[in-house]
Amino acid sequence: MMEYKEFHGHVFYRRMGHARPMLSHGEGVYLIDADGKRYIDASGGPVLVNIGYGVPEVVEAMTTQATAAAYLHATMFTSEVLEDYSAALAEVTPLENPRFFYLGSGSEAVETAIKFARQVQVDRGETQRYLVISRWHSYHGTTLGALAVSGRPGLRQLYQPMLAQTPHIEPPYCYRCPFNLTHPGCGLRCAHALEEAIKINGQETISAFIAEPISGASLAAAVPPPEYWPLIRQICDHYGLLLIADEVMTGFGRAGLWFAISAWGVEPDIMTMAKGSGGGYFPLSITAVKTEDVKTIRAGHGDFVHGGTFSHHPVGMAVGLAVLRYLQQHHLVEAARTQGEKLALKLRAAFGDHPHVGDIRGQGLMWGLEFVADRAGKAPFPARQGISKKIGDAAFERGLIVYPSSGNADGLNGDQVMIAPPFIVTDAQLDDIVGLLGEAIAAVI
Repeated sequence: MMEYKEFHGHVFYRRMGHARPMLSHGEGVYLIDADGKRYIDASGGPVLVNIGYGVPEVVEAMTTQATAAAYLHATMFTSEVLEDYSAALAEVTPLENPRFFYLGSGSEAVETAIKFARQVQVDRGETQRYLVISRWHSYHGTTLGALAVSGRPGLRQLYQPMLAQTPHIEPPYCYRCPFNLTHPGCGLRCAHALEEAIKINGQETISAFIAEPISGASLAAAVPPPEYWPLIRQICDHYGLLLIADEVMTGFGRAGLWFAISAWGVEPDIMTMAKGSGGGYFPLSITAVKTEDVKTIRAGHGDFVHGGTFSHHPVGMAVGLAVLRYLQQHHLVEAARTQGEKLALKLRAAFGDHPHVGDIRGQGLMWGLEFVADRAGKAPFPARQGISKKIGDAAFERGLIVYPSSGNADGLNGDQVMIAPPFIVTDAQLDDIVGLLGEAIAAVI
């Protein structure tokens, strides 16, 4: 992409090293810029657009609710749409008798989960429990609490002096096993690392363990071994930890199930959700908890010591309910699974023997390609080459949007892209995605 010659107006962009085309509108799986160029959104934004762009039912729900009551103060009022959405969400959430706390971003949902876990432990009488164990090569958000439990060195380094103490363990990353072992003969060393961290830091100090059921952008859809999550659940139960499943990226059908954690028959204690909950139509996030734990803090502190000005926002509730109903009525969670299976076959057929594609991994409509300089030895390209960024740029120039990221090999080196289109993607569009991605890869490596 072109570099800036000067900043555009008064907008402060996160990434300031490239120019941006002016967006006109979106329709289906496409974004169209002001010059009429069409882009296939094969990453669903940052993996959140699930029902596609321009869905009239969602727009109508937003408009109707904004007209009726654009805002409510959640300490003063409830609303019909809030109760209706919560009831509908409870039917698809894999928690027994869940309750939902609503905010506006995945980072806020994670902050809420961490604070809720602490308060539950205190109100159980476990007042020394405050630490949250997480994993390296993870991403849970950019606010200080969420960043503290994230495991991406490049995001943490600048703010390290400000971050709370958070023990990290290695992730289940079989392609580059951090223990140099091979599944299934590894004995699930990555899961037992949680038990070791508990013992090192002191069982009495640990409040919770947080992790993504399937690794997101940090490891480009790395799926853990089938025994991993059941063993993690056992360890948490044995040592009294609350298990937080971060479904911000994987939730609402992205992994071919309503929530990815269900693939292993595991029930967490707390779940965080965002991205697909609003489908990109509204900034909506959710922290799901068990009613029994809500009763615990009700009997202890009396209230949840947390909040937010825009919590339980009625327009967000209307959008969430409309998106959920659209997913159900159009069988889009099932579509994510079936179209994801087709995408996997197409990716493997196109790149399975590519000398610089080391791994193709994923589930549902959430797939990652990892690029290597040496396929046999899995050596990554040097970070200075910026391979994933170049592939992302080459794809963008060809009208394809993918999700590049880097640092997966060792925190600095390593290149990968994620493919995560809306669930309405057709077979022909999958062919276009794979074909254009192939052109982009060929132009770079």
